[in-house]
Amino acid sequence: MTSSPVTYALDGSVASIVMDDGKVNVLSPAMLGALDDAFDRAEADGAVVVLEGRVGIFSAGFDLKVLRGGGREAVGMLQSGFRLAERMLSFPTPVVIACTGHAVAMGVFLLLSGDYRVGATGPFRITANEVAIGLTMPRAAVEICRQRLTPAAFNRAVLLAEPFSPEDAAAAGFLDRAAPPDDVVKTAREVAVQLAGLDLAAHAASKLRARAPALTALRAGIEADDVELEGMA
Repeated sequence: MTSSPVTYALDGSVASIVMDDGKVNVLSPAMLGALDDAFDRAEADGAVVVLEGRVGIFSAGFDLKVLRGGGREAVGMLQSGFRLAERMLSFPTPVVIACTGHAVAMGVFLLLSGDYRVGATGPFRITANEVAIGLTMPRAAVEICRQRLTPAAFNRAVLLAEPFSPEDAAAAGFLDRAAPPDDVVKTAREVAVQLAGLDLAAHAASKLRARAPALTALRAGIEADDVELEGMA
């Protein structure tokens, strides 16, 4: 494990952003800060992004130790996570996700914020488990799920905390493609290379036009959640 839980590498027109905290890739304040820095670098490089996890796990979501500790650190972590999702949904270049295994809670919301998502087949679960662990789904999370999932899957995911297999996740809208675990990162990078051939200015403008209603709803959800969180800090 390196000093940072995130590594950045630029290969031609494709930037690889890899999360690896040596465990389950919790979205701690340190992880979220490192991810934001990596996206800053990708934006400066004008690169198509591949965001990937470590073998067997994309991300298990927010750091529960920080969350249970409460206070300003917990509030800041939650705010940073959803602002990162908003950034990804409006990022000027394509964002490809290599979902290398399990994705849980905020890990799912980042997955749903990519433009193209490749997931590993196998005994993995993709689940927004908030309701199962006694949490009301954040408004921002609801809007992130709404803009990508099928109506039936949206209800099962958000209201019932149903875990989805990779194959079912593809049908539900969590993933665009499922691939064998050994091929997930390779496939995601091949997709990224293809997307680098787009007119990126047209891509950026089209993304903002197509997602305008979702982004408006997401930003309103983030603001409403922030008011609630500030009252709890």
